[in-house]
Amino acid sequence: MALSLSRLALMGATLCLALPLHANEPAKPDTELIAQGKYVAQLGDCIACHTAKQGPQMAGGLELSTPMGTIYSSNITPDRETGIGNYSFEQFDRVMREGVTPAGMNLYPAMPYPSYAKMSEEDMRALFAYLMHEVKPVSQANLEADMGFPFNQRWGLALWNFMFLDKQPFQPDPARDAVLNRGAYLVQGLGHCGSCHTPRGIAFQEKAMSDTGSGGEHYLGGETVEHWRALSLRNLWTVEDTVQLLKTGQNRFATVSGNMVDVIRHSTQHFTDADLTAVATYLKSLPPGKDDLPMPAVAKGPAELPKDLFTSRGGLGYMQFCSDCHRSDGAGVKGLFPALAGNAGVVASNPTSLLHITLTGWETAETAAHPRVYTMPGFARLGNNEVAEILTFVRTRWGNEGTPISTAQVKKMRDQLNPVSTDSSAFETPRLANLLAASNADQVIRGMRLHLQTKELLPDNVGNSLNCTSCHLNAGTVADGSPFVGVSAFFPSYAPRAGKVVSLEERINGCFRRSMNGKPVPPQSADMQAMVAYFDWMKNNTKPEDKVPGRGVGKIDPAIKPDLANGEQVYAKQCAVCHGNDGEGLARADGTLVYPPLWGDQSFNIGAGMARTYTAAAFVKRNMPIGFHEKFPLGQGGLSDQEAVDVAAYFSQKPRPDFPDKDKDWPNGGKPVDARY
Repeated sequence: MALSLSRLALMGATLCLALPLHANEPAKPDTELIAQGKYVAQLGDCIACHTAKQGPQMAGGLELSTPMGTIYSSNITPDRETGIGNYSFEQFDRVMREGVTPAGMNLYPAMPYPSYAKMSEEDMRALFAYLMHEVKPVSQANLEADMGFPFNQRWGLALWNFMFLDKQPFQPDPARDAVLNRGAYLVQGLGHCGSCHTPRGIAFQEKAMSDTGSGGEHYLGGETVEHWRALSLRNLWTVEDTVQLLKTGQNRFATVSGNMVDVIRHSTQHFTDADLTAVATYLKSLPPGKDDLPMPAVAKGPAELPKDLFTSRGGLGYMQFCSDCHRSDGAGVKGLFPALAGNAGVVASNPTSLLHITLTGWETAETAAHPRVYTMPGFARLGNNEVAEILTFVRTRWGNEGTPISTAQVKKMRDQLNPVSTDSSAFETPRLANLLAASNADQVIRGMRLHLQTKELLPDNVGNSLNCTSCHLNAGTVADGSPFVGVSAFFPSYAPRAGKVVSLEERINGCFRRSMNGKPVPPQSADMQAMVAYFDWMKNNTKPEDKVPGRGVGKIDPAIKPDLANGEQVYAKQCAVCHGNDGEGLARADGTLVYPPLWGDQSFNIGAGMARTYTAAAFVKRNMPIGFHEKFPLGQGGLSDQEAVDVAAYFSQKPRPDFPDKDKDWPNGGKPVDARY
């Protein structure tokens, strides 16, 4: 979702240049005024720009790159030497409303003083009291702006102010009720929403500072900043939906991304319900712009699967890299991963944010309603043509009416962002889109689908609610996620559990009997041969003596002793959201399973490899949870070895179906110590 506010518009970048004035120490104001000031600071989102990453709060130093050069946010703590500790209220007020420091230095309009000029005196005094008496002073020198000529000539900013700055405080419109006027005050003033969402003119001025007067039709009409597209906020969703987005970071239609994540985290989630309603009511009152897409009031129902989901490169690419989170019908996973069907950010005429997210990644806003942050890794490892194919598919399926994405558009954005892949693995991820070029394309695609849709396509052979891809991630294409790369080169081979040499067909049927708790597939059947063909396609040039990077699930030290009590805690914190509080899995309202059960009748039986603690721990260590950080392609992994062992022991030892032939396993000895029987 591209409701992205830029730090460009939030940055108080040059307060740093003020000189100490040695004002008298003011008396500490009353606690109510300070509390009000803290709330005003949240309304204005001061912390987002005046706190560097991992830096002290409000001490500045956050870098902002602009086409004109680089500027840095300033120290606005009450430190007397490096902050604003010597400011009088009048000096502070002038900085906020006019962008002029006590030393007479003009600020760059990256500091949204044209919006703050609308603040009431009451709010300004409260903010001043909070910054001076509640914020901890930090001695941290401000960094000089690095602006090229002529932008380093600050005298020109005085002319800019003369031409574009309106210093008049907000005046309520008598034709509007109190709620609308409060919303207008917050949006136009403290919230400075127009700083990102209003188009700018040639002199970097906002084309309108409100919805009234000349140019008012441009106000909040959308703008591109810092390679993000801040969408039009005019005639936004229903009031309730907008309130929910600003409070939680997501609603029925969208999930915030980009710099808007920080806005939600530091600012809007802290608004009172009354102020959120006022903001949403005001935005809803604005008539749509001429180029605005109609904002939906009703969420789309489940969409039909695209007919070319498995017959187009874009569809196969989507299934491989996107569907595990966003699902094959584009509906996403409620509360976890956003829907792509009907998503305004996906179909926007300007795809800047969509390209940005795809190449560099995404994360949810951390809020009281959604304290856990979910991530999407960047897909910079994919080629420009692959990204274009997938995004074109996403923008034009499930009823979406977006335009195709070209390879040139992806390249241009990649050149601008210069994203760095977080995946340094030597594992070469097979591309399912290349299945279409195989001489036996129909057969190998059927084999691939049998791994993705095992329960649906082979109901007589699957006795639980799992698919092959439940363990072999992304249809066996993820490193250390039991990939199929090269596997067929190693069969026939001796299997200690069977005590004999087994064929690939026998090994596959072992999974059907154990992991699927089902029945074998006839070896000569078309479906079994399709699965074998898919494995053979995955073999590529692998020889029996080769070592394939990323094969299997890796190892974990069996000397680590499990702590079941901690395992239960890890499960509740990291696993239950997808696999259920009681291991039942995650299902939609219609019963359709989204993520698999980990124990109970619908899970794997005691003969499965995943029922062994240390096998399960190795898998969990490298692959669970998904959406946890930036690892390609699922944001997978992140637990420590001890946590992986603890949680694996917790769920692997839970009740699950028996395996009738367990007494035949390991006939020649060598049974692992963590076997369930």
